[in-house]
Amino acid sequence: MSIQVWTYILVGITFALYIGIAIWSRAGSTKEFYVAGGGVSPLANGMATAADWMSAASFISMAGIISFSGYDGSVYLMGWTGGYVLLALVLAPYLRKFGKFTVPDFVGDRYYSDTARLVAVVCALFVSFTYVAGQMRGVGVVFARFLEVSVEWGVVIGMCIVFFYAVLGGMKGITYTQVAQYCVLMFAFLVPVIFISIQVTGNPIPQLGFGGTVVGSDVYLLDKLDGLNQELGFTPYTDGTKSTIDVFFITAALMVGTAGLPHVIVRFFTVPRVKDARISGGYALIFIALLYTTAPALAAFARTNLIETVSNKEYSAMPEWVSNWEKTGLLGWVDKNDDGKIQYVAGKAVTGKPEFVEGQKGKHGELVIANPDPSSKNELYIDRDIMVLANPEIANLPNWVVALIGAGGLAAALSTAAGLLLVISASVSHDLLKKVVMPNISEKGELVAARIAAAVAVTIAGLFGIYPPGFVAEVVAFAFGLAAASFFPVIVMGIFYKRMNKEGAIAGMVVGLAFTIGYIVYFKFVSPEMNTPENWLFGISPEGIGTLGMVLNVIVSVVISSFTPAPPQEVQDIVEDIRLPRGAGEAVDH
Repeated sequence: MSIQVWTYILVGITFALYIGIAIWSRAGSTKEFYVAGGGVSPLANGMATAADWMSAASFISMAGIISFSGYDGSVYLMGWTGGYVLLALVLAPYLRKFGKFTVPDFVGDRYYSDTARLVAVVCALFVSFTYVAGQMRGVGVVFARFLEVSVEWGVVIGMCIVFFYAVLGGMKGITYTQVAQYCVLMFAFLVPVIFISIQVTGNPIPQLGFGGTVVGSDVYLLDKLDGLNQELGFTPYTDGTKSTIDVFFITAALMVGTAGLPHVIVRFFTVPRVKDARISGGYALIFIALLYTTAPALAAFARTNLIETVSNKEYSAMPEWVSNWEKTGLLGWVDKNDDGKIQYVAGKAVTGKPEFVEGQKGKHGELVIANPDPSSKNELYIDRDIMVLANPEIANLPNWVVALIGAGGLAAALSTAAGLLLVISASVSHDLLKKVVMPNISEKGELVAARIAAAVAVTIAGLFGIYPPGFVAEVVAFAFGLAAASFFPVIVMGIFYKRMNKEGAIAGMVVGLAFTIGYIVYFKFVSPEMNTPENWLFGISPEGIGTLGMVLNVIVSVVISSFTPAPPQEVQDIVEDIRLPRGAGEAVDH
């Protein structure tokens, strides 16, 4: 059977499973909609948390970035992994004991202020919409290749699916769907990389193959990759080009931003007790490690296979996957020296992204590109987001394996998108309507409002997915930066610093978020030509600026709180109490 038929079968089966689960577990109350009724087992919550965590950025884009950036790409691996540990071990048990199931709810009650709650709602919406844009883009990329539709139509199809089970089932439906999605995405990620590890290194365990020698030689894989990169003018794979300070700030932004992500925090309210929250955090860490320890190996295998397949080879002799990815606009070749061979070297093949001349093909059968970059000899444009998805085809694996990775990519993107949409929905219906605007709204009315908010959020998220400001992982990195600059300081100080008051928390969030958004918008949208290390503040890129925003947040919060009245005594008593590991009640929904 062809790849497309296999894709229809596997994606159809998995989607039918997700929708069936959504119908079976549809929410009947606000507590089921927001926290799945608070009765999820630690094992199921661990799998759901892992699926929530491992987004399209983790599944599709992280290995792609490492594959192209080598050592520099490791910041994503270190930041996201460290952030999860920080969240699961340091913050989650305390937040769970506090008994509020959204971050704005925690901020509003801890800082005894509806203004603080509103600022937190705005922060949650900024972070969640930025993050969900990356997920919807990932959905579009997968559909574009495997269902042979445009990226835009791929995003629309993904919107319809996630709309159905997120709006119908709420957190209850999302939780059990994410358990199924975890199984699908891990199976889909591991099967191809095990095949490829055997092909490249002879070792079925990718993590060991990554540090091993290439089949038929005594040359280590990374040494071979360093040599291939240098021959083509790229930086050696194991060397970095980012400055130390930028690596530090990006890693820190990803780490603390992760710990402040609202869609992951809320997962710890779906289990019955604080002890279960800790156990499910441990399960999730093991489940996440399976993918995160495999990604660097996959990146190295993909890079090696890509260079050996395309470099200095006749375009007309290329396998079918090259033309298939060309049709999506995510790969393009322009024959600059008119020799019919692919010159894949350092430099830009096109200016920006490839613009194809509609309906025209070159003399070798390639789609004609209208915007080649004459300053470089590189002839091949490859979008980093396709590396994981194209890898099984590049390695010439069976068609069912190629289709399987498409189903896995969709599972990863949809699982995180659903969690984020629930955060957006809860921020509007619970934190804004119920707590501020319409405190007398009925439970039925709040449930309807939550579903309408989720529907609107899906639509806006789709638009962000069609017009994203960067690669999937970079878009997601901005979300982490915004979370680092806004939520992380108020959560940490809310738990561990009882003198922090509402004035300090509000001022800190506003300054941190405004500074970080302003910096990112300036370099990404207002003056993208200035987005170079020599123009960055202290040499910090937009991806890492969230760390500086977090520092500003802390400084402003502490200074303002020092000159304004201390929190009421009952609030200080609550802060003392939540640090004791006993006496937690159930999550409160009203």
